[in-house]
Amino acid sequence: MPTLSEDLAFRGLIHQMTDPELPKRLDVPGLTVYAGFDPSADSLHVGNLLQLCTLRRFQMHGHRPISLAGGGTGMIGDPGGKQDERQLLDRQTLDHYLERIRPQLAQLLDLNDALLLNNADWLGSLSTIEFLRDVGKHFTVNQMVAKESVKTRFERPDHGISYTEFSYMLLQAYDFLRLHVDHGCDLQIGGSDQWGNITMGVELIRKTCGDEAWGLTTPLVLKADGTKYGKTESGTVWLDPERTSPYAMYQFFLHTSDEQVGELLRYLTFLEPDQITELDAETASHPERRAGQHALARAVVALVHGDDEVARCEEASAALFGEEIAGLSEEMLLAVTQDAPTTPLPRQELVDGLVLVDALVRTGLAKSKGEARRTIDQGGAYVNNVRISDATHALGTGDLLHDRYVVLRKGRRDVHIVRAT
Repeated sequence: MPTLSEDLAFRGLIHQMTDPELPKRLDVPGLTVYAGFDPSADSLHVGNLLQLCTLRRFQMHGHRPISLAGGGTGMIGDPGGKQDERQLLDRQTLDHYLERIRPQLAQLLDLNDALLLNNADWLGSLSTIEFLRDVGKHFTVNQMVAKESVKTRFERPDHGISYTEFSYMLLQAYDFLRLHVDHGCDLQIGGSDQWGNITMGVELIRKTCGDEAWGLTTPLVLKADGTKYGKTESGTVWLDPERTSPYAMYQFFLHTSDEQVGELLRYLTFLEPDQITELDAETASHPERRAGQHALARAVVALVHGDDEVARCEEASAALFGEEIAGLSEEMLLAVTQDAPTTPLPRQELVDGLVLVDALVRTGLAKSKGEARRTIDQGGAYVNNVRISDATHALGTGDLLHDRYVVLRKGRRDVHIVRAT
């Protein structure tokens, strides 16, 4: 089994370190390490999953993890990676978000040896005078302006940065100090956009306690186009199954590009290095098999939602083009066909019998009745994945799945949903 530093290096998870000797310390069990998560939505997302996995890797190698919910800093909002000022959340909304994400913060950790804390417990009682005297005095404005998260906002004079967000890095530095004093926390981890905030905490501990603490950042989890997997970006994949179904998550990772799949296998799974190396080789030699993508989708869904959901996702994926589609639950049917266009038609037309030729034309699967007939004659028309070879066939209420849907398909991939209204 590789050491922790070897495993992190293999997975490409070491982006920046405050001390080049830190890898040696990582291989000695007994560190207390924390990562922070601000509750800016009612669910965490795939971008947060990297840090949750990294905390678990530390715990697996004998370190104690702290998963810190930002009930206090969430009132302010981290300016890092944002071009505009965040919308401030009221206390009621923030408390609701905290309640929803707490189980997600805990689900990958063994809470017998891990801590789940909320920085509102100390930031909420911190007075302005105490904060300015005990924290603010240790840093110059020059230092703070030089931090990347702030500097990028200064370069946009039309937006700038408020004093509220400007102070965020000091609050995070104070978090590290309190965790160090109260729980012996030695190490903070975070994405590379947290580097400036993390180094402020390391410095604050050195100046106030005279102790050595460390910081380590991981790369950001980026999409193929280079944008972050974040809440404000399009196509967010949430960890809450009510916001992103397990099937949608499964399909998302199944469509990972060949160029990115190896990276995500390293970041977001606990597959052994030799397994990942084998998948790399298979992806390179037989990309059509999509072995890496299947392994990635299975591993991430199992991690977030459990093995039973993986089995359901794989069954549903197979049913999309098989007659088993008729046996799917309504929820799963809608999930597997969510990308398919939908045409609403009056139920009475199905009661009267809607000729398949007309249905293919009205849904746009055929441009004309002649094309529709040729599709049927050539064996390319399907109703609920059952091939129809009779051009006079009519759709009826008996074809409705869950009494409201008919799945029409032309050829292998062109799927369309008829919804009875």
